[in-house]
Amino acid sequence: MMTHRLAVNQKRAARRTVLSRASSRFSAFVSIAILTAALFGAASSTIGTALAATPIPAANAATNPAAMAKPTIVVLGDSLSAEYGLPRDTGWVALLRQRLASERIDYSVANASISGDTTSGGLTRLPLVMQRLKPAIVIVELGANDALRGVPLATTASNLRAIIAQIREGHAKPVLVGMYVPPNYGPDYTRDFHAVYEKLAKELNVPLVPFLLAGFADKPELFQSDQIHPTRQAQPLLLDNVWPTLAPLLASGARH
Repeated sequence: MMTHRLAVNQKRAARRTVLSRASSRFSAFVSIAILTAALFGAASSTIGTALAATPIPAANAATNPAAMAKPTIVVLGDSLSAEYGLPRDTGWVALLRQRLASERIDYSVANASISGDTTSGGLTRLPLVMQRLKPAIVIVELGANDALRGVPLATTASNLRAIIAQIREGHAKPVLVGMYVPPNYGPDYTRDFHAVYEKLAKELNVPLVPFLLAGFADKPELFQSDQIHPTRQAQPLLLDNVWPTLAPLLASGARH
């Protein structure tokens, strides 16, 4: 009798062990599946957000036939153009829209800038931007975050070259906005980084804004507390740096 009970207890213990192991494996499998789904979902969400995050001002809405007839200027940039830390519609891109209106130059402006974006991100987003907005001019303000992330200069140059090619394939005019990196990167890197823009502009015959922050880069009072992003008071200066390069591209026929 004792032998029989012992055998039964051993079988039950063995079954519990098997079930416990199976449960652990299933839990591990579920955890991996959930983690994978979460990672994939996060990546998909990030990509989807990047592709979809092309703000189109009301002036470009399909419900406004007059606006649809206007040629469009698109700004493909990063936080320097995306109004980081600023009240809405106070950045240099919004001021560009206002200047065009005040000078009766009949262009609409779409800000396709995303804080933290790189030349790689801009290149990824560009096809959808071109498809949705069909711009006449694309101002490319990208590259500073490449330097912050240690992206090789050759990669930055290659991405900018591809961006310019896509813009031209879409029958639009590119404008390249040059940047410098802080001097703590070293004089050689600082020089070589800016040279990327100069070389591409010369080689590809692209209008170049020499330096977006020209004239005030050494004035800390015109930067936010991070000493990277210009304040609201500095935004007209950014526009003044872009305007001399952009203005000649605006067709005289667009005035009214």
